[in-house]
Amino acid sequence: MRIVAQTRAIQAEAESARLAAQSIGLVPTMGFFHEGHLSLMRRARAECDLVIASLFVNPTQFGPGEDLSAYPRDFERDCRLAEREGVDLMFAPPNSEVYSPDHATYIDVERIGATLCGASRPGHFRGVATVVAKLFNICKPHKAYFGLKDYQQVRVIETMVRDLNFDLDVVRCPIVREPDGLAMSSRNAYLSPEERRAATVLSRSLNNARKSFEAGERCAATLKRQIGSEIEAEPLARTDYIEAVDAQSLEPVSRIEPVGQIEGHVLLAVAVRFGRARLIDNIYLERNP
Repeated sequence: MRIVAQTRAIQAEAESARLAAQSIGLVPTMGFFHEGHLSLMRRARAECDLVIASLFVNPTQFGPGEDLSAYPRDFERDCRLAEREGVDLMFAPPNSEVYSPDHATYIDVERIGATLCGASRPGHFRGVATVVAKLFNICKPHKAYFGLKDYQQVRVIETMVRDLNFDLDVVRCPIVREPDGLAMSSRNAYLSPEERRAATVLSRSLNNARKSFEAGERCAATLKRQIGSEIEAEPLARTDYIEAVDAQSLEPVSRIEPVGQIEGHVLLAVAVRFGRARLIDNIYLERNP
Protein backbone atom coordinates (compact mmCIF):
# COMPACT_ATOMS: atom_id res chain seq x y z
CA MET A 1 0.00 0.00 0.00
CA ARG A 2 1.21 3.47 -0.85
CA ILE A 3 0.29 6.58 1.11
CA VAL A 4 -0.40 9.62 -1.04
CA ALA A 5 -1.01 13.14 0.26
CA GLN A 6 -1.15 15.15 -2.98
CA THR A 7 -4.34 15.58 -4.97
CA ARG A 8 -2.57 15.60 -8.32
CA ALA A 9 -0.77 12.35 -7.51
CA ILE A 10 -4.03 10.53 -6.76
CA GLN A 11 -5.63 11.99 -9.87
CA ALA A 12 -2.73 10.69 -11.94
CA GLU A 13 -3.09 7.21 -10.41
CA ALA A 14 -6.80 7.20 -11.15
CA GLU A 15 -6.29 8.35 -14.73
CA SER A 16 -3.72 5.59 -15.29
CA ALA A 17 -6.07 2.96 -13.88
CA ARG A 18 -8.92 4.10 -16.08
CA LEU A 19 -6.71 4.12 -19.18
CA ALA A 20 -5.77 0.53 -18.33
CA ALA A 21 -9.49 -0.34 -18.08
CA GLN A 22 -9.15 -1.05 -14.36
CA SER A 23 -12.11 -0.53 -12.05
CA ILE A 24 -11.57 1.83 -9.11
CA GLY A 25 -13.23 1.44 -5.72
CA LEU A 26 -13.19 4.27 -3.19
CA VAL A 27 -13.78 3.97 0.55
CA PRO A 28 -14.10 7.51 1.99
CA THR A 29 -13.32 7.65 5.73
CA MET A 30 -12.32 9.96 8.55
CA GLY A 31 -10.04 7.30 9.98
CA PHE A 32 -9.81 5.55 13.36
CA PHE A 33 -10.81 2.36 11.61
CA HIS A 34 -13.07 -0.30 13.06
CA GLU A 35 -14.59 -3.44 11.57
CA GLY A 36 -17.24 -1.36 9.79
CA HIS A 37 -14.59 0.50 7.79
CA LEU A 38 -12.66 -2.70 7.15
CA SER A 39 -15.77 -4.45 5.81
CA LEU A 40 -16.11 -1.67 3.22
CA MET A 41 -12.49 -2.15 2.18
CA ARG A 42 -12.98 -5.90 1.84
CA ARG A 43 -16.05 -5.36 -0.32
CA ALA A 44 -14.15 -2.92 -2.52
CA ARG A 45 -11.22 -5.33 -2.77
CA ALA A 46 -13.53 -8.12 -3.91
CA GLU A 47 -15.16 -5.98 -6.59
CA CYS A 48 -12.49 -3.61 -7.93
CA ASP A 49 -9.02 -3.69 -9.48
CA LEU A 50 -7.71 -0.61 -7.67
CA VAL A 51 -8.86 0.18 -4.12
CA ILE A 52 -8.39 3.68 -2.72
CA ALA A 53 -9.21 4.54 0.88
CA SER A 54 -9.30 8.20 1.80
CA LEU A 55 -8.49 9.34 5.31
CA PHE A 56 -9.46 12.95 5.94
CA VAL A 57 -11.13 14.44 9.01
CA ASN A 58 -13.28 16.92 7.16
CA PRO A 59 -13.57 20.22 9.04
CA THR A 60 -16.57 21.51 7.08
CA GLN A 61 -18.92 18.85 8.45
CA PHE A 62 -18.28 19.79 12.09
CA GLY A 63 -20.33 22.56 13.63
CA PRO A 64 -19.27 25.05 16.31
CA GLY A 65 -18.55 23.25 19.57
CA GLU A 66 -18.46 19.80 17.94
CA ASP A 67 -15.59 17.36 18.31
CA LEU A 68 -13.27 18.25 15.39
CA SER A 69 -10.16 18.72 17.52
CA ALA A 70 -10.96 15.70 19.72
CA TYR A 71 -12.02 13.34 16.93
CA PRO A 72 -10.08 10.08 17.47
CA ARG A 73 -7.03 9.62 15.27
CA ASP A 74 -4.40 6.89 14.89
CA PHE A 75 -2.84 7.20 11.47
CA GLU A 76 -0.20 4.48 11.77
CA ARG A 77 -2.71 1.91 13.04
CA ASP A 78 -5.17 2.87 10.30
CA CYS A 79 -2.51 2.35 7.63
CA ARG A 80 -1.61 -1.09 9.00
CA LEU A 81 -5.25 -2.16 9.01
CA ALA A 82 -5.95 -0.82 5.52
CA GLU A 83 -2.89 -2.53 4.10
CA ARG A 84 -3.99 -5.79 5.70
CA GLU A 85 -7.33 -5.51 3.87
CA GLY A 86 -5.65 -5.05 0.51
CA VAL A 87 -6.04 -1.30 0.01
CA ASP A 88 -3.72 -0.14 -2.79
CA LEU A 89 -3.63 3.60 -2.12
CA MET A 90 -4.29 5.56 1.05
CA PHE A 91 -5.19 9.14 0.17
CA ALA A 92 -4.39 11.13 3.30
CA PRO A 93 -4.27 14.80 2.34
CA PRO A 94 -3.65 17.80 4.58
CA ASN A 95 -6.44 20.39 4.74
CA SER A 96 -4.59 22.60 2.26
CA GLU A 97 -4.86 19.90 -0.43
CA VAL A 98 -8.63 19.72 -0.05
CA TYR A 99 -9.65 23.32 0.69
CA SER A 100 -7.90 26.39 -0.62
CA PRO A 101 -7.72 29.38 1.75
CA ASP A 102 -10.48 31.12 -0.21
CA HIS A 103 -12.63 28.04 -0.84
CA ALA A 104 -16.12 29.29 -1.71
CA THR A 105 -18.05 26.43 -3.33
CA TYR A 106 -20.32 24.06 -1.41
CA ILE A 107 -23.00 21.48 -2.25
CA ASP A 108 -26.28 21.59 -0.36
CA VAL A 109 -28.62 18.61 -0.86
CA GLU A 110 -31.98 20.08 0.05
CA ARG A 111 -34.81 18.30 1.89
CA ILE A 112 -33.05 14.97 2.45
CA GLY A 113 -30.12 16.78 4.05
CA ALA A 114 -32.32 18.97 6.25
CA THR A 115 -34.06 16.34 8.40
CA LEU A 116 -32.85 14.02 11.19
CA CYS A 117 -29.14 14.75 11.75
CA GLY A 118 -29.38 17.65 9.33
CA ALA A 119 -31.83 19.37 11.66
CA SER A 120 -29.70 18.65 14.72
CA ARG A 121 -26.41 19.59 13.06
CA PRO A 122 -27.04 22.50 10.66
CA GLY A 123 -24.51 22.58 7.85
CA HIS A 124 -23.27 19.05 8.51
CA PHE A 125 -24.46 17.51 5.27
CA ARG A 126 -23.34 20.51 3.25
CA GLY A 127 -19.84 19.66 4.47
CA VAL A 128 -20.32 15.95 3.81
CA ALA A 129 -21.65 16.43 0.28
CA THR A 130 -18.92 18.91 -0.60
CA VAL A 131 -16.01 16.78 0.55
CA VAL A 132 -17.43 13.59 -0.98
CA ALA A 133 -17.93 15.36 -4.31
CA LYS A 134 -14.32 16.52 -4.15
CA LEU A 135 -13.15 12.97 -3.38
CA PHE A 136 -15.16 11.68 -6.34
CA ASN A 137 -13.53 14.24 -8.64
CA ILE A 138 -10.06 13.52 -7.26
CA CYS A 139 -10.19 9.70 -7.12
CA LYS A 140 -12.50 9.10 -10.09
CA PRO A 141 -13.99 5.87 -8.71
CA HIS A 142 -16.34 3.55 -10.51
CA LYS A 143 -17.79 2.50 -7.16
CA ALA A 144 -17.86 4.21 -3.76
CA TYR A 145 -18.63 2.27 -0.58
CA PHE A 146 -20.65 3.57 2.38
CA GLY A 147 -22.04 1.93 5.51
CA LEU A 148 -25.73 2.10 6.34
CA LYS A 149 -25.20 3.11 9.97
CA ASP A 150 -24.95 6.62 8.51
CA TYR A 151 -28.12 6.02 6.50
CA GLN A 152 -28.98 9.67 5.94
CA GLN A 153 -25.45 10.30 4.69
CA VAL A 154 -25.92 7.51 2.14
CA ARG A 155 -29.19 9.04 0.91
CA VAL A 156 -27.59 12.50 0.68
CA ILE A 157 -24.73 11.10 -1.41
CA GLU A 158 -27.04 8.99 -3.61
CA THR A 159 -29.14 12.07 -4.29
CA MET A 160 -26.09 14.19 -5.08
CA VAL A 161 -24.75 11.51 -7.45
CA ARG A 162 -28.09 11.38 -9.26
CA ASP A 163 -28.68 15.12 -9.42
CA LEU A 164 -25.14 16.07 -10.49
CA ASN A 165 -24.67 13.13 -12.88
CA PHE A 166 -21.62 11.60 -11.26
CA ASP A 167 -20.55 8.56 -13.26
CA LEU A 168 -20.26 6.04 -10.44
CA ASP A 169 -22.23 3.61 -8.30
CA VAL A 170 -22.85 4.18 -4.61
CA VAL A 171 -22.58 0.78 -2.92
CA ARG A 172 -24.58 0.35 0.28
CA CYS A 173 -22.99 -1.89 2.89
CA PRO A 174 -24.71 -3.28 6.00
CA ILE A 175 -24.24 -2.00 9.54
CA VAL A 176 -21.51 -3.85 11.39
CA ARG A 177 -22.26 -4.41 15.07
CA GLU A 178 -20.46 -5.46 18.22
CA PRO A 179 -21.54 -8.83 19.67
CA ASP A 180 -23.91 -7.02 22.05
CA GLY A 181 -25.58 -5.16 19.18
CA LEU A 182 -23.95 -1.72 19.43
CA ALA A 183 -23.32 -0.32 15.95
CA MET A 184 -19.61 0.16 15.38
CA SER A 185 -18.53 3.81 15.31
CA SER A 186 -15.28 5.69 15.74
CA ARG A 187 -17.05 7.77 18.39
CA ASN A 188 -17.57 4.66 20.53
CA ALA A 189 -14.01 5.37 21.70
CA TYR A 190 -15.41 8.31 23.70
CA LEU A 191 -17.57 6.05 25.87
CA SER A 192 -16.70 5.22 29.45
CA PRO A 193 -17.34 1.60 30.49
CA GLU A 194 -20.67 2.66 32.02
CA GLU A 195 -21.68 4.63 28.91
CA ARG A 196 -20.61 1.75 26.68
CA ARG A 197 -22.94 -0.58 28.59
CA ALA A 198 -25.76 1.97 28.46
CA ALA A 199 -25.39 2.50 24.71
CA THR A 200 -26.64 -1.01 23.97
CA VAL A 201 -30.12 0.38 24.60
CA LEU A 202 -30.07 1.79 21.05
CA SER A 203 -30.04 -1.51 19.17
CA ARG A 204 -32.13 -3.19 21.85
CA SER A 205 -34.93 -0.62 21.65
CA LEU A 206 -34.92 -0.70 17.85
CA ASN A 207 -35.07 -4.48 17.79
CA ASN A 208 -37.93 -4.49 20.28
CA ALA A 209 -39.79 -2.03 18.05
CA ARG A 210 -39.21 -4.40 15.14
CA LYS A 211 -40.76 -7.23 17.18
CA SER A 212 -43.81 -5.05 17.88
CA PHE A 213 -44.09 -4.31 14.16
CA GLU A 214 -43.84 -8.00 13.34
CA ALA A 215 -46.58 -8.64 15.90
CA GLY A 216 -48.87 -6.27 14.00
CA GLU A 217 -48.20 -2.74 15.28
CA ARG A 218 -48.35 -0.26 12.38
CA CYS A 219 -48.64 3.11 14.14
CA ALA A 220 -45.33 4.98 13.87
CA ALA A 221 -46.07 7.12 16.93
CA THR A 222 -46.62 4.01 19.04
CA LEU A 223 -43.34 2.48 17.92
CA LYS A 224 -41.51 5.76 18.57
CA ARG A 225 -43.00 5.96 22.06
CA GLN A 226 -41.89 2.40 22.74
CA ILE A 227 -38.32 3.19 21.65
CA GLY A 228 -38.35 6.43 23.64
CA SER A 229 -39.55 4.73 26.81
CA GLU A 230 -36.69 2.23 26.68
CA ILE A 231 -34.08 4.86 25.98
CA GLU A 232 -35.37 7.24 28.63
CA ALA A 233 -35.20 4.45 31.19
CA GLU A 234 -31.42 4.52 30.74
CA PRO A 235 -30.12 7.30 33.03
CA LEU A 236 -27.00 8.00 30.95
CA ALA A 237 -28.92 8.50 27.68
CA ARG A 238 -29.96 11.91 26.34
CA THR A 239 -32.20 11.63 23.29
CA ASP A 240 -31.62 13.86 20.30
CA TYR A 241 -34.30 12.35 18.06
CA ILE A 242 -36.40 9.24 17.45
CA GLU A 243 -38.05 9.22 14.03
CA ALA A 244 -39.94 6.99 11.60
CA VAL A 245 -39.35 8.11 8.02
CA ASP A 246 -39.77 6.91 4.48
CA ALA A 247 -36.46 5.27 3.57
CA GLN A 248 -36.22 7.10 0.24
CA SER A 249 -37.51 10.61 0.92
CA LEU A 250 -36.73 10.65 4.68
CA GLU A 251 -40.15 12.29 5.17
CA PRO A 252 -41.98 11.36 8.39
CA VAL A 253 -44.59 8.61 8.18
CA SER A 254 -47.58 8.06 10.44
CA ARG A 255 -48.30 4.43 9.59
CA ILE A 256 -45.95 1.69 8.40
CA GLU A 257 -48.09 0.13 5.71
CA PRO A 258 -48.62 0.60 1.96
CA VAL A 259 -50.35 3.87 1.07
CA GLY A 260 -51.57 3.95 -2.53
CA GLN A 261 -48.56 3.02 -4.63
CA ILE A 262 -46.02 3.78 -1.88
CA GLU A 263 -44.42 0.61 -0.60
CA GLY A 264 -40.79 -0.14 0.22
CA HIS A 265 -39.06 0.50 3.52
CA VAL A 266 -39.61 2.72 6.51
CA LEU A 267 -36.58 3.66 8.57
CA LEU A 268 -36.66 3.86 12.35
CA ALA A 269 -33.75 6.14 13.24
CA VAL A 270 -32.37 7.37 16.56
CA ALA A 271 -29.66 9.75 17.71
CA VAL A 272 -28.75 9.69 21.39
CA ARG A 273 -25.94 11.17 23.48
CA PHE A 274 -23.98 9.23 26.06
CA GLY A 275 -21.53 11.59 27.72
CA ARG A 276 -19.70 13.38 24.92
CA ALA A 277 -20.54 10.72 22.32
CA ARG A 278 -23.48 11.30 20.00
CA LEU A 279 -24.44 7.90 18.56
CA ILE A 280 -26.86 7.04 15.77
CA ASP A 281 -28.54 3.80 14.76
CA ASN A 282 -31.40 2.63 12.55
CA ILE A 283 -33.38 -0.34 11.29
CA TYR A 284 -35.56 -1.02 8.25
CA LEU A 285 -39.20 -2.00 8.43
CA GLU A 286 -40.87 -3.29 5.27
CA ARG A 287 -44.10 -1.51 4.28
CA ASN A 288 -45.26 -4.34 2.08
CA PRO A 289 -47.95 -6.53 3.69
